[in-house]
Amino acid sequence: MKIAQECVGCIINQSTKVADAIGADTALKNKLVATVTAMSKDFSFKLSPPEIAADVYEKMAQIANKSDLYDEVKKHSTQKALSFVPLLKEKLAMSSDRLLTATKIAVAGNVIDLAAAVEFDLQEELEKIFDTQFGHNDFEAFARELKKAKKVLILGDNVGEHIFDYLFIETLKELYPDTDFAYMVRGNPIINDVTMKEAKEAGFENLCELIDSGVNTPGFTYDRATAYAQKVFDTADLVISKGMGNYECLSPSHRDNICFLLKVKCNVVAASLGQNVGDIVCKLTKEKND
Repeated sequence: MKIAQECVGCIINQSTKVADAIGADTALKNKLVATVTAMSKDFSFKLSPPEIAADVYEKMAQIANKSDLYDEVKKHSTQKALSFVPLLKEKLAMSSDRLLTATKIAVAGNVIDLAAAVEFDLQEELEKIFDTQFGHNDFEAFARELKKAKKVLILGDNVGEHIFDYLFIETLKELYPDTDFAYMVRGNPIINDVTMKEAKEAGFENLCELIDSGVNTPGFTYDRATAYAQKVFDTADLVISKGMGNYECLSPSHRDNICFLLKVKCNVVAASLGQNVGDIVCKLTKEKND
């Protein structure tokens, strides 16, 4: 996906969110907003929103003299997500369809998104997610692909959400013990996306192969990934892509069999998917560039 005009205002608005997150004084806040506003005049409409965001956040980090703009917020998101783990494990234990329940849990975690135009409450989402139908529903096809896959790659998205991803992968390993699973994270701090730091703290190294993608974008930008990350992406039988940033970077993609799991949180992505803001999506690509 390339950026739309509506994305420009959203990206500018993120400078205000950053200022609030780091407790910036008035002078710093004004500088952040003014800088991003000035940068927006030169945004290339040939790039995806995550590619634009990478440059914007790098500049804001320089101005704020802070390498991880959302470090404190990410800690809070992780703690909040962890508080729901006992409830979610109980849901899984009682479920008659553990794959569907685990997939819904993974999607519910996707509401933790500090770059979204529309934000949702995690507790509220968890209370209704199990009774919510997918707006785009390829779940049965997704289940068939999982059943025959030997290598599955999960592309992580946000911190906090990664705790839900852990439960998701844990369940997948129990259901498909002969399948190899890998979890891929961002190459450096960008917005509130998960990096090696948060993934290791959550114990992913003991769960599955943990891969640093090398990308500096809030989404898996293939051309910016390491050679190894590209190889794993290309050779996986199935790629499970979490969140809007990964969807924006991989629509289209040179490969098929990508299952997009996300909550729709902006009008641009909603239009791309033919859905409404607030819908949950399980979309499996079967045709090249679908």
